[in-house]
Amino acid sequence: MRILVGILIVLLLVLQYRLWVGEGSLAEVYALRQEVDSQKAELDTLQQRNNALRAEVKDLKKGLDAVEERARSELGMIRDNEEFYQIIDAPNQGSK
Repeated sequence: MRILVGILIVLLLVLQYRLWVGEGSLAEVYALRQEVDSQKAELDTLQQRNNALRAEVKDLKKGLDAVEERARSELGMIRDNEEFYQIIDAPNQGSK
């Protein structure tokens, strides 16, 4: 009977070790769940970015307004018979 109790206690200790420390332990499962959550958050961010880029491509293909806006803001282009004024702020004179 004592041998059976001893075997059961050893078996219980081995199972507890696997539960807390071994492969597939609770700590490992928790870490994997956190990694999955961070990957989902990154995926959501990238999907939003892709949707914005997809909408921008659609605008650029569909109409000239988006192309004109890009040409004005990024390339500094103007239409014929328009005048371009650039206002430059005066540099700070520093504290005395």
